[in-house]
Amino acid sequence: MAIRRAFAQEDRDLQTASISTTRVRDYVDIDLTFKAKPSSGEIFKKNGAASVKQAIKTLVMTNLLEKPFRPRFGGNIRAQLFELADRGKSSVLRRNIIQNIQVFEPRAEIIDVIVNLQPDRHSLDVTIKFKVVNTDEEVEFTTTLARLR
Repeated sequence: MAIRRAFAQEDRDLQTASISTTRVRDYVDIDLTFKAKPSSGEIFKKNGAASVKQAIKTLVMTNLLEKPFRPRFGGNIRAQLFELADRGKSSVLRRNIIQNIQVFEPRAEIIDVIVNLQPDRHSLDVTIKFKVVNTDEEVEFTTTLARLR
């Protein structure tokens, strides 16, 4: 059974031309500060790239086994502060962050992840450069973690 399409005469040659459509999605998340707007009492929202950046920050800062029923969720970088710092540790941490973002945050395309271990200062610097899907906007997220003791 063949499908027959009927087009209006104004559509001209749509029988032979291909039709392509795109759908632009606006990413909206709740702001994790949970502050309310003074005028309406609603919680502030994060839109677009700020929403994706907040989600990546949450993902990276979460330790493994911290989220119930999702044992592999998280970048596990806080746990690395108490491990011995060597050359292989930064590459393992980098690979772990990339894999988690690819699995748990489909709104971001990773451009680069830079992990800088500073064993003398007992600190760790992570810089993540990513592109928000459906836009050409590139975002950079940098965080520094240091041990208190």
